[in-house]
Amino acid sequence: MRKYNFILIFFFLFGCKENKKQIKILNVTHDSISYFLDRANRNLEKDINKSYVFYKKALKYSDEITNDSLSRDCLFKINYGFYKLKKWEDFKESSKILLEYSIESKDTFHIAQVYRYKGNYYKNTSLNDSAFYYYIKAEKLFDKINDKINLANILTNKSVVQYNTGNYNSADKTLTQSYFLLKNSEDKNKFFECLIMMGVISNETKNYEQAIEYYNKALTIVRENKIKTSIFEEATTLNNLGYNYQKIENYNEAIKNYNLALKDKELENSLPDLYSLLIDNLAYSKFKIRDFNNIPDLFYKGLRIREKINSPTLIILSKIHLSEYYFDKKDLILSKKFANEALRLSKETKNTRDVLASLKQASNVDAVNSSKLSKDYIRISDSINEVERKSQEKFARLELETEEIKEENTQLSQKNRTILNYFISAIIIGGFLFFARTQRSRSRELTLKQSQQQANEEIYRLIISHQNQLEEGRDLEKKRLSKELHDGVLGRLFGLRLNLDGLNNSDDEISKQQRLDYLNELQLIEQDLRDISHELNRENLVLINNFVAIINNLLEQQAKINPAKIKAIIADDIDWEILPNTAKINLYRILQEALQNINKHAEAKNILIHFRKDKKGNLLFNIEDDGKGYDLNSKKSKGIGMKNIVSRTQQCNGIIDIKSEIGKGSKIIITFPLENKTIKV
Repeated sequence: MRKYNFILIFFFLFGCKENKKQIKILNVTHDSISYFLDRANRNLEKDINKSYVFYKKALKYSDEITNDSLSRDCLFKINYGFYKLKKWEDFKESSKILLEYSIESKDTFHIAQVYRYKGNYYKNTSLNDSAFYYYIKAEKLFDKINDKINLANILTNKSVVQYNTGNYNSADKTLTQSYFLLKNSEDKNKFFECLIMMGVISNETKNYEQAIEYYNKALTIVRENKIKTSIFEEATTLNNLGYNYQKIENYNEAIKNYNLALKDKELENSLPDLYSLLIDNLAYSKFKIRDFNNIPDLFYKGLRIREKINSPTLIILSKIHLSEYYFDKKDLILSKKFANEALRLSKETKNTRDVLASLKQASNVDAVNSSKLSKDYIRISDSINEVERKSQEKFARLELETEEIKEENTQLSQKNRTILNYFISAIIIGGFLFFARTQRSRSRELTLKQSQQQANEEIYRLIISHQNQLEEGRDLEKKRLSKELHDGVLGRLFGLRLNLDGLNNSDDEISKQQRLDYLNELQLIEQDLRDISHELNRENLVLINNFVAIINNLLEQQAKINPAKIKAIIADDIDWEILPNTAKINLYRILQEALQNINKHAEAKNILIHFRKDKKGNLLFNIEDDGKGYDLNSKKSKGIGMKNIVSRTQQCNGIIDIKSEIGKGSKIIITFPLENKTIKV
């Protein structure tokens, strides 16, 4: 929306040398041209139709004059008149005649002036490549005759073309040249224009503090030299200052500058577009600091002025601001209404930057169509960037193509040899740097692989250590159970056998009762044997759950460093023994990396970790959180951590699905094969 924030108008003042020359047919011819020029200039501000008629009559006499400096000066005035009146066909005709005369007489100054105006014409009609071409030609000629003021003016105009095509760095360099040419000159108007343009470039590159510095310098120039023309330089500069304070959110300072500019009572009638900019910007700054005095009346006042002067771009800006205001006031109906009106008007005018601004606001307030509007915004933005890139490339080619020969053949050959030497040196240095960078990259990759291998070995050693500990525990448990069987169960069985042998030959009531007691004792021994069997099964389960213990240890560490509540669900039907150690290592690392990401970015309150088998017998691993989430297309989703998670999943022939939305948390779903090398489908 750079067109909204400044008004930049360049005026060109020319003189006509009064030299006496011979006339081709009649001595009165020059006098006739001068007469018509005088009448044309006097009617320029009063009656442009009369002025146009007199310029046409002056041009008619140009066929009857000789090719001398006085004639060319007068032709130049005619050409400038058509330019101001925007009579482009007559402008082209007079430019052609003046160029022919100037080339014939080798008049470098007027050739340069023709190129300058051609550049201005194409700039004003948005044919930036043609404008750039003629500005380069004019630049070379003014530099050749050492005309610093005109050269500076060309450089300023050239920077405008570079700015319009998004080539801000080149525009800044061009303006720097103009700045030093004008800094100590007497032409304060041109210096003011240069400073304003430097502020505009800084504003576009988001260097707002520097932009404010340039605008303050421009304001000093205006006030010290009491510059005031129809563009209201002081008000324009104050508007630009206010806009930049607005961008750095210093809204009070912005309001101060807007109010200063609005003290000029002539603005509303003399320059309504600037006046509407000031009141709209004032309203927006007040809205930002929650000062609703005269809001939204100021917005509507600016809109009415813009509709009256039929300025589509400014109308669109007003409606976007009104949409923002009503969205803040929770009035979604009016907010959508103004956003849609802005979008419709921008599409009708086919101004891509207006369309972009409207799409952005519409996507903010229209939740239903937000996704489609955002896609349209990205598509148009990308197309603009592509057009600007091609324009920049074309400008670079134009500068090369219009470079003139300034030295003799021997000097040119020497220059070519020097360039060749530099080129070869650059290739050698570039090759060396490329080689060094490649080596460093390989070295980093090797170091990373070694580090990863060491980490995997550490996890593997941890698994083996747990297995050894469990083996030791199992051996101790075996010894305990063996001792219990030998000393307890077997001893009791032996005693029962002996007692029963002693009762074999007895059949009295006492013997019968004793046999019943011994049978009850056998039942108790049976229960003891069952308990020992269950303990053996639990031992085997502990062994199987070795990997589960490692996971639990990791979760205990997580609970110590993050206050989020962790819920872990590990299904009992997972046979961890059939899962390869490499898969266990990768699962552990994936869980570890996911927890680190949650700790760094999520700000979650709850974390769920779930291991289970699906219906096909694959291992499913979920980790999800209720944190702030992120955009899957952002840089965060493409960081090294997420890349490692994806890579480890792929190493185990697994499948990964990552889901996240801003404000809705994140979820990672990983499927690993258990019994086979590939996932069952």
